[in-house]
Amino acid sequence: MPSHPRVLRFLSLLLCISLIFASALNLPLKVAQFDANDPSGDPYQILSHLVSSSLARAHRLKNPKSTASGNSCTTPLFSHSYGAYSISLSFGTPPQILPFVMDTGSDFVWFPCTHRYVCKKCSFSSSSFRNTTIPSFIPKLSSSSGLVGCRNPKCSWVHHTNKTQCDECQNNPKNALKSVSNFLVGCSVFSSRQPAGIAGFGRGLPSLPSQLKLNKFSYCLISRRFDDSPSSSTLILDSTSDFDRKTNGLIYTPFLKNPVVKGKEAFRVYYYVGLRKKTVGGRRVKVPYKLLSPGKGGDGGTIVDSGSTFTFMAREIFVPVATEFVKQVKNYSRARDVEVFTGLRPCFNVSSGEKQVEFPELRFHFKGGAEMALPLENYFAVVGDGVACLTVVTDGGVGGGKAEVGHSGPAVVLGSFQMQNYYVEYDLRNERIGLKPQLCI
Repeated sequence: MPSHPRVLRFLSLLLCISLIFASALNLPLKVAQFDANDPSGDPYQILSHLVSSSLARAHRLKNPKSTASGNSCTTPLFSHSYGAYSISLSFGTPPQILPFVMDTGSDFVWFPCTHRYVCKKCSFSSSSFRNTTIPSFIPKLSSSSGLVGCRNPKCSWVHHTNKTQCDECQNNPKNALKSVSNFLVGCSVFSSRQPAGIAGFGRGLPSLPSQLKLNKFSYCLISRRFDDSPSSSTLILDSTSDFDRKTNGLIYTPFLKNPVVKGKEAFRVYYYVGLRKKTVGGRRVKVPYKLLSPGKGGDGGTIVDSGSTFTFMAREIFVPVATEFVKQVKNYSRARDVEVFTGLRPCFNVSSGEKQVEFPELRFHFKGGAEMALPLENYFAVVGDGVACLTVVTDGGVGGGKAEVGHSGPAVVLGSFQMQNYYVEYDLRNERIGLKPQLCI
């Protein structure tokens, strides 16, 4: 999981530089996947890594660090098995092309910076990164980049305050460097298990959509194979669409009001949606109603997060869902040893020679009538010698081997694995998200 951009401020510099695009306004960008091959080649180990990174990601989203704190932190990320989606952007003059993880769960843009950039525990099996230097932005090679001092109003974007300057200026006036307008980006000199920068697509002022003044952005995520495939899909950045016009074929659900919680300002940048119910095999799964909407303290609700791999559900939601699958699946026996090893459950023994594996349909029902009837490959993964596991995680895991996530924050984090082969449109001006199933090529 990427380190949270806002806690990197003591290891980073803020730059205002030119963001270079080949064309303007409505721009398709290629979206590629980071490789997920584990050096061991063990599919169960890969799944275990994915579970760990998804839980670590959920923990950060549910328990964000206060931006007023001076602490820095790193969280575990198995980049070689994370399966993140990346885009390439060009910064500076002349342009320097760098890869970025597309992240709707944060609102800051940062990249590896200078020749001194250090990435802790960055060893990758992917041919994209093996035996290569991680691409970094070199400020001195750009004529259009400059430092942003703590007296610059944009400094408050990073600290999520209403102040016109950052606190450091009061203690050290020499930090007040010259102000440079244009695009604000973090210049990181250290991170942990992070092979690329982060392009924050969240709802805050420093996010890429906000700084580009986008009306919409949309994407279609290709199927995850966790390999080194060169396949890609398209990310579209749109600043020209009509204000009220809906895209043909999409069903929309509105964004919910973000909770405002002191010390957890990150809750303000998430995309909350109204997940009203879940059905398994057509049967409604009963879950505590209070968990379906964000409360005043920030507990509960559902967010869409492209930076998460597997969907996270709070235990009070996950257990009824998993139990319903166990009740309905009669043709396959449980693979409890795989459950303990991977942290996923339930897992079932399926015949390796069977041409078609069948499980009950998982469907999400949203406010406004939007639905997601998930394809089987979006919620079950077949690994090893005929074992299929539900790719949804919860805190505690199986056998006590996975970390506790905690009860605060969103109750459901919709990860990109469940969103693959869906066209997703974020209508920012009308505060709604549109969905439709689509084969992403």
